[in-house]
Amino acid sequence: TDFHPLQLKKLSEKLEEISISKKLPKMFDDLVDLFTGGGNAKLKGTVVLMKKNVLDFNDFNASFLDRLHEFLGNKVSLRLISSDASDPENGSKGKLGKAAHLEDWITTITSLTVGESAFKVTFDYDKDFGYPGAFLIRNSHFSEFYLKSLTLEDVPGHGRVHYVCNSWVYPAKNYTKDRVFFANKTYLPHETPEPLLKYREEELVSLRGTGEGELKEWDRVYDYAYYNDLGVPPKNPRPVLGGTEEYPYPRRGRTGRKPTEEDPQTESRLPITSSLDIYVPRDERFGHLKMSDFLAYALKAIAQIIQPALEAVFDETPKEFDSFEDVLKIYEEGIDLPNQSLIDSIVKNIPLEMLKEIFRTDGQKFLKYPVPQVIKEDKTAWRTDEEFAREMLAGLNPVVIQLLQEFPPKSKLDSESYGNQNSTITKNHIEQSLDGLTVEEALEKERLFILDHHDTLMPYLERINTTGTKTYATRTLLFLKDDGTLKPLVIELSLPHPDGDRFGAVSEVYTPGEGVYDSLWQLAKAYVGVNDSGNHQLISHWLQTHASIEPFVIATNRQLSVLHPVFKLLEPHYRDTMNINALARTILINGGGIFEITVFPSKYAMEMSSFIYKNHWTFPDQALPAELKKRGMAVEDPEAPHGLRLRIKDYPYAVDGLEVWYAIESWVQDYISVYYKTDEDVQTDTELQAWWKEVREEGHGDKKSETWWPKMQTRQELIESCTIIIWVASALHAAVNFGQYPIAGYLPNRPTISRQLMPKENTLEFEELEKNPDKVFLKTISAQLQTLLGISLIEILSTHSSDEVYLGQRDSKEWAAEKEALDAFEKFGERVKEIEKKIDARNEDESLKNRNGPVKMPYTSLFPTSVGGVTGRGIPNSVSI
Repeated sequence: TDFHPLQLKKLSEKLEEISISKKLPKMFDDLVDLFTGGGNAKLKGTVVLMKKNVLDFNDFNASFLDRLHEFLGNKVSLRLISSDASDPENGSKGKLGKAAHLEDWITTITSLTVGESAFKVTFDYDKDFGYPGAFLIRNSHFSEFYLKSLTLEDVPGHGRVHYVCNSWVYPAKNYTKDRVFFANKTYLPHETPEPLLKYREEELVSLRGTGEGELKEWDRVYDYAYYNDLGVPPKNPRPVLGGTEEYPYPRRGRTGRKPTEEDPQTESRLPITSSLDIYVPRDERFGHLKMSDFLAYALKAIAQIIQPALEAVFDETPKEFDSFEDVLKIYEEGIDLPNQSLIDSIVKNIPLEMLKEIFRTDGQKFLKYPVPQVIKEDKTAWRTDEEFAREMLAGLNPVVIQLLQEFPPKSKLDSESYGNQNSTITKNHIEQSLDGLTVEEALEKERLFILDHHDTLMPYLERINTTGTKTYATRTLLFLKDDGTLKPLVIELSLPHPDGDRFGAVSEVYTPGEGVYDSLWQLAKAYVGVNDSGNHQLISHWLQTHASIEPFVIATNRQLSVLHPVFKLLEPHYRDTMNINALARTILINGGGIFEITVFPSKYAMEMSSFIYKNHWTFPDQALPAELKKRGMAVEDPEAPHGLRLRIKDYPYAVDGLEVWYAIESWVQDYISVYYKTDEDVQTDTELQAWWKEVREEGHGDKKSETWWPKMQTRQELIESCTIIIWVASALHAAVNFGQYPIAGYLPNRPTISRQLMPKENTLEFEELEKNPDKVFLKTISAQLQTLLGISLIEILSTHSSDEVYLGQRDSKEWAAEKEALDAFEKFGERVKEIEKKIDARNEDESLKNRNGPVKMPYTSLFPTSVGGVTGRGIPNSVSI
């Protein structure tokens, strides 16, 4: 009915001819030619891209529509590549189609996000061309653009063909070859259609780079370097982390910046004003229209503007909080900045949208903070022993508490170097608090637990205490009560022996008490909090998620093609990680950076994390079940779900975490089974084997000789390894990151620095403690400047961007062409939604006392989804902040 009368007439003549001659095959071809214009068809496609200036912060609200015409004409050309027909004159690579160019700008597509533009494109298509498995694109425009996707409709014999691109395409002069993008079909290396094979291999070679020269923003090179850019010799040197037996460390992304003149081993640093320009491969940059653009600027603003501003204010006023009411004022009233020129400089340096977005001010009151969840319902419940203990199971650092296996606790430090470091806690300290049990009975019934920061800290404590920090190495013993909650029994505070480490530790033991002894107990808990905060920020957060994942990001991009199933599986879990880590090296973890100012190990912070990596980090132990068993918090039990029984039934991090872990593992197993049918498929996958070799020998090269690395010879090893990578990048990072502001935004609850040691009896300090315990408490922990800097930082680190992609979600529905893979992912998404319902139900179950605690704050750190902002929930796919 849609044919033109002339076409109908010709059609009837042809049909008559067919019936007479019976030459069906020939006639059928003629029919096809009639309606397709001979042997060539026109393929219609849609290109989605984003202009550079849309993401330019200073041009954030500028109209860009009037400049879209710049891309029309011959400025951007695309050529299809056949995966069926090869071109002998082009080294047997896939046959190239004719160049096509962007045509009309399409305004009718509703699924585009802000800033994206869609263009029509029409390709000439020869019927012998076959499946268009890839395309080349050349940008003859003067600036780069972000290419999101190409979609072809009605490809003869194939229907819709989709190409996920998600990449910045720079002007052609910046490349030696045109950029290539592949359709979303997935191939193991040996399955790749012959015409695409060279394109696949060449693309990986270009991503590896040459290992030479300083890398520029348009370079797409993934390469390795040591952490040799943290210090500024000679005035503020830091040791190089990585590459030596003394300071082993995971590798970071290479920038190729020149070494400093003073020390050829140290890489030169960018000035703080250029901190956002540090090299990472362009597609790893915060490239989305999202809050992370604000967040990156906010981090820079803290270092460049807010820190000097606060220092200026607090140089003129006392640096102490006098009472807890003083602390509460920063949430209720904000801070006065008396210096008008200071306010002017802040407003001048930070765009107004950002002042409103991040700092909620455009006037006199600067840095007014939202009330942290931990004091929302009750201003003092954080001080209770029950809450202190509960946060070891459901707080910011729920990955340290262990089952106590022997009494008194013994040290594993080398006694020749460190003397006797065993605990001085005795039965007399605790036996009256064990609900009628003896110590032996409590051990046997698995009712005693320990938060032990002694061995990790003691080797550095003498040096740390030469800085502004004055602190102890701590051990805390706890008793599991009948109602499932933990009761703190005793805290041991230890210092190095004044005559030297080899003489052992000098320890004091504190127990709950009345009057001034309660004040001493509150201070002892604060020192434990300081230890735990440092361990959390440097080890649980920075080392075990940010730093340990980056080598996997680099190796995956260097050795696994975008066509590879494992690349497609892991890629969402790497988004923004290299970028946030590069930013961290510039302003957070560097010598004199915000971490050193706000966390107690001060200038020894990163060096200490290297000590932990050397002595404690193993890849298999990053698996949640293995990690729980290692700490004695879980035990194998065939009767229990998944064969694992928790020793504390109401352990919110572990209960929620295991559900998430097994959901990830099940998804990975379903997905890997689509592409790998046998163990031999794993062994003969050349890209996979090169990837795993490089992870071990380069990325985590200081651990390459360890026998615990999986050999990557079986499907099970591949499934387990990918599950660990996804768990660490998503759920583990979420568990230790997004609760920071809700729990530690009120700094007395999680102090990060202590500045004086415990008052001794018969001293003026002890008298002051008797008279005004709160003032002594506040004088002991972080000062005002450090407090405000610290909470400015963790508020930003706890913020979800508005377009975050969470576990069980992808930013493209067509990330793979294989229906089995898409179905398996949909099943995973449904399972994640079920987990959310279960977490809600557990948080409403009043018999589970550790879920909300005295502060009435439900445990949601492993609740998979969230809205934007500071919410204390949500598992983003990757370490993206």
